[in-house]
Amino acid sequence: MALISRIRRVFTGPSPVCSQFSSIRLNSTLTSPKLFISGLSRETTDEQFQEAFNPFGQIVEAKVIRDRATGRSKGFGFVTYTSIEEAEKAREEMNAKFLHGWVIFVDPAKPREYRAPPPRSESGPSEIGFRTNKTVGWCGYN
Repeated sequence: MALISRIRRVFTGPSPVCSQFSSIRLNSTLTSPKLFISGLSRETTDEQFQEAFNPFGQIVEAKVIRDRATGRSKGFGFVTYTSIEEAEKAREEMNAKFLHGWVIFVDPAKPREYRAPPPRSESGPSEIGFRTNKTVGWCGYN
């Protein structure tokens, strides 16, 4: 029975529900030439990243985001093209494709949200001569 339904699907095409979701995905248009790419390999360099997206148009910037402490890739990056049409072409061609052995996903980049800096607490010396650190305890003499 399952074999018959699979054969029927091959000849009739995708289900209406599946085509509905894919049309939503394809109908969403870009408002900016900047793309967010996730699923990158940890070994992907900025040069390799730019080289992979170069065939689709003139790139303004291609950057793999790295951890500040270790310098390793965080597994995502951004590509900015000169026009929205070039970005749309890259999105259509590179989404769900393999890059250096990993499946990457290409989505429109969202504007960066403002994050307020954490409140600063005074950690100066106290009356007894110790500095306090709320996460560890006392830190020693001044």
